[in-house]
Parts: sequence; C-alpha cells; structure tokens
Amino acid sequence: MQIILLEKVANLGNLGDVVNVKSGYARNFLIPTKQARRATEAAKKEFELKRAELEKTASEKLAAAQALGDKLSGKVVTISQKAGVDGRLFGSVTNADITEGLKKLGFDLIKSQVRMPSGPLKTVGEHPVQVAPHTDVVVEITIKVVPEAA
Repeated sequence: MQIILLEKVANLGNLGDVVNVKSGYARNFLIPTKQARRATEAAKKEFELKRAELEKTASEKLAAAQALGDKLSGKVVTISQKAGVDGRLFGSVTNADITEGLKKLGFDLIKSQVRMPSGPLKTVGEHPVQVAPHTDVVVEITIKVVPEAA
C-alpha cells in the first residue's frame, strides 16, 4: 500500500515521503496514529497545500523533544526491587517501571520511548538506558536498582 508520511517515522522515511508498506502496518498503525495517509491523488494535493503547516508542527515537536532531552540527560532514576543476597532481582525492572520512575521525577513519557537493548534489568546496580522522546533525540539516563528494605 502506498502512503504519504505526515511525520518522520524511524526506518521508513521523512515527512512527505511516499512509501510502500504492508497494508496491515498502514491500516493498523500508521494511519490510526496519524503518522501517515493513503497516497491518493486528492491526498497528495491536500498534503502539498498543508506541507508548510506540517513542517512547522514537526519542527516544534523536535524542539520540545530536544528541550526534554536536555533536561533528561544524565538523570539517575532509583528503583527499588526485591532482591536476593547475590544481587539478582526477584523479577525484573522493565521499561514500564522506568517510565513510572521518570513520572515521579516530573517527566511525562510513554514506555515505548524507553529503549532497553539488552532487555529487562535483572541485577542490582547502575545500568545505562536510552530514552528517545523523538526519533531524532536519544539521551542516556542511569537506572540505579537498589534492593528493597525488608
């Protein structure tokens, strides 16, 4: 299915690109989240009329994400979990736990913006984690996992 991207999408393209994607990806994700639109002739003409407005909105989102990234950069989030004597956790620390910790610090993020390439954290200690408030803005924070006091 051919679609017009209404904003930058990671690993797909930039604003205004006409790309081919699988129809399920377009119908179930890109179109409902308003990241893309079907590439009909009418939609292409309408996009060209609104292009400046969409580019302005995209640059505002990027500026807001960069400001958030500057505030987040270098932050340390402390999360307490039950742990055994050897430092292994009973369970794990996931991106949802990290998002909850960031909300307590006043940062409003969603769990898909927290990137954990090595999977959930399963040991006590400090772990670097990436946070991506925008596809072009990726900052690193430190997660300090401490054993829960009994």
